[in-house]
Amino acid sequence: MTNKKSRRSFIAKSALAAGGIFSLERFPHSLALEEKREGSQRLTLKQLKQWEAMQYGMFIHFGMSTFTGDELDNGRSDAKRYTPVNPDPDQWMAVAKEAGMKYAILSTKHVAGHCLWPSKHTNYTVANSTNTKDVVGAFVDACRKYGIKPGFYYCSWDNHNTFGSKTPSMAKWNKLMNSFPQDPNMELPYTSSMYQNFQTAQIEELLTQYGPISEIWVDIPGVLGRGYRTFLYQHVSNLQPDCVIMMNSGISTGENYDVDYAWPSDLIAIERNLPQDGGHKKWREIEGKTYYMPGEVCDPIGKHWFFVEGDHPRSDEDLRNQYLSVTQRGANLLLNVPPDKNGVIPDMHVKALLNLKKNAGIK
Repeated sequence: MTNKKSRRSFIAKSALAAGGIFSLERFPHSLALEEKREGSQRLTLKQLKQWEAMQYGMFIHFGMSTFTGDELDNGRSDAKRYTPVNPDPDQWMAVAKEAGMKYAILSTKHVAGHCLWPSKHTNYTVANSTNTKDVVGAFVDACRKYGIKPGFYYCSWDNHNTFGSKTPSMAKWNKLMNSFPQDPNMELPYTSSMYQNFQTAQIEELLTQYGPISEIWVDIPGVLGRGYRTFLYQHVSNLQPDCVIMMNSGISTGENYDVDYAWPSDLIAIERNLPQDGGHKKWREIEGKTYYMPGEVCDPIGKHWFFVEGDHPRSDEDLRNQYLSVTQRGANLLLNVPPDKNGVIPDMHVKALLNLKKNAGIK
């Protein structure tokens, strides 16, 4: 009881110090209730709370889009268009460590379809690029060197390796995507069974060749459909039982969760937003069962996910307020810090991260 009181006092004092961003009395989920419930989720409360305790991680968007300048790249550039001088994950993780971050998520394959590891299932990888370094392997090694938990991002929207799929670049973007039933007059993106076999094989590579992975981020899960998502979720959990699985539910406050688009998932994405006023709602009723689902806010340090010349970090005050608002509302912050075309995190981003650490009191 003493520990609970002291924790409540600490949070309340922190809220006051942050200018009243967060009020404990408005937080709708008591700690006591959370400790008594177990829920129907795959991972235990203890495992999920350990993930939550990390609070702060680095998102790293790096790849073909860094060099084409197009976040939603058409996938038609030659693999040799990827031309970093020396992609340096050791520098990335040294920065993450110094900034107080506890975990990191690397974009292993984004919309361009180009892979940062030498996958056996496509020629569109670093193995056939100007710089052949296995960035995924180097990233995991650097994470372990600096005591950072490694995680992988994998995009289901792939404009290069389509295998007969219709990507959101080819059809009208719609959150309904592979929900059922559909309006037969709507042209929606989808993935073919062949592409789904490809995605399974690539995720198997990522989860069997690089050791334990703390989190896997599957982006644009709506194009996969409920059946394949369920299979993929179960397959990932079999390959790495302790891995936290994020099916990205997209741009929102996390207040409402789109089951048709992103279920099943261990986490709720809160992209480019803050959690709802009063705190992230962790207990969710989904299809007649109760699940404990932590929230993860993801947002770029500037405006863009990939490095863009002249895209400066947001102000120190903005970054401080975001960090305090997110963590005091009960979610983790995954702050995107993109390496430049040389393959290193720019000095302006390093400076912003160190200022944030100081201004927000990050340990």
